[in-house]
Amino acid sequence: MSEGSWVEERRAQHDASRNPDAAQGFETPLRGSSTHGVVAAVDLGATSGRVILGRVDARGAGALEIRQVARFANDPVRLASGLHWDLTGLYRSITTGLAQALREEPGTASIGVDSWAVDYALLRGDRMLGEPFHYRDERTAAGVEAVHAVAPFEELYRRNGLQFLPFNTLYQLAAEQDGQSGCLDIADSLLLVPDLIGFQLTGERVAERTNASTTGLLRVDTREWDDELIERLGFPAAVFPRIVDPGEVVGALRPEVAAELGVAARHPLDVVAVGSHDTASAVVAVPMHPESAAYISCGTWGLVGVELEHPVTTDAARAANFTNEGGVDGRVRFLHNVMGLWLLSESVRQWERDGEAVDLPELLAAAASVTAPVAVFDANDPRFLAPGDLPARITEWCREHDAPVPASQAEFARSIVESLAQTFADAVTDAAALSGTHVETIHMVGGGALNELLCRRTADRSGLPVFAGPVEATAIGNVLVQARAQGFAGRDLETLRALVAAAFPPRHFEPQAR
Repeated sequence: MSEGSWVEERRAQHDASRNPDAAQGFETPLRGSSTHGVVAAVDLGATSGRVILGRVDARGAGALEIRQVARFANDPVRLASGLHWDLTGLYRSITTGLAQALREEPGTASIGVDSWAVDYALLRGDRMLGEPFHYRDERTAAGVEAVHAVAPFEELYRRNGLQFLPFNTLYQLAAEQDGQSGCLDIADSLLLVPDLIGFQLTGERVAERTNASTTGLLRVDTREWDDELIERLGFPAAVFPRIVDPGEVVGALRPEVAAELGVAARHPLDVVAVGSHDTASAVVAVPMHPESAAYISCGTWGLVGVELEHPVTTDAARAANFTNEGGVDGRVRFLHNVMGLWLLSESVRQWERDGEAVDLPELLAAAASVTAPVAVFDANDPRFLAPGDLPARITEWCREHDAPVPASQAEFARSIVESLAQTFADAVTDAAALSGTHVETIHMVGGGALNELLCRRTADRSGLPVFAGPVEATAIGNVLVQARAQGFAGRDLETLRALVAAAFPPRHFEPQAR
């Protein structure tokens, strides 16, 4: 579940403090014409959201541009009931950003929304029954036990192809079912986060297929709701909406929303389904040859895998905890979740909570200069999942495993980078072996592509060249799926990826001796 680019945000803050114009994004403005089209992408990450305008050349001549119009914080809130997302505040920021985008580009053809996976809202009628829970909320443990009592994980993997993550939607629903709120009993619909935003914009209730594939309630073979499993788990089947594919029109803006956004009645504006799971959109924008490449979509999470035509649900894949999630055009994202840059971002937040100022580029430069041995810890250890004092937990891990304890912020950062690089390299090796893919290159997209030390060490530890970029892969993939639906881009993924490679040439890191 790639969730946006915390590293990119911190670097943007750093650059803007030195050059006020550096954070403005586009060097050349978008202008509508008969030869290209403009679309708006809403890209929601775990720490921030953006509204981005994208222009794609209708003639397929290689023109692809994006420009950030609005950026806003996405901060969870801890209520008496637990950790929640502030979807109401997030929606307000989205509509404010869209209004600005449409003032700049009145001829915008459509809107697409992507976000992180698994989290949802329950509705009755048009009313949301409380703010959605955050997947890091502690409530899901009881849900795991309840689900596995009905369907053991071995059976679940054969049915849904998903790696075990304790916050997958089916576990959250089981926790909801066993809780005291009773919301599941009275709800008449369940909408994942990007579908919820789409509903607020259009009034249409749908489930986009790539994101629905992360719930654990879609069959891996048919990519349709698993009605039998839903019944066995006691979930009300009526709450699950119809499934749509990337590129389908969800619906036109509700009249009151169109008025709020300043859309003229003579210019109806549709919301188009994209790969609404942010990693599905990001993989669209990986400029790779899938038959010989692995990808790492690196933000708060690191999603490491390969793109396949068919799922892999072998016992070996299950034991390695690899997942088979839906991709655009029916592709399969065969990947493993790694804790990702959360390890660095939450460590920085702890130091700042302790009153220490942290400049990220300076920290990474200091980390690159560290020559003392540092611990390579298990980046997937469950102790690192919850918010809190990650430096203390890393210290705890090191002491338990007789590994060198970092003595400074720079050594902590270097230990995190080395641990992520090794975990990434191991996951690439496993993905290749389990899927039969002959991996010759690694493509890193998302915020991690800005981290030169991470890219270099991933190349060194994997022994494979790493191609870094684009950073804004999720937003670009969102834009491209919309553009294709509007007739502004070619029909197949290879053509779309060629546009990306031409517009955003990646940086190249060759492996060096370790």
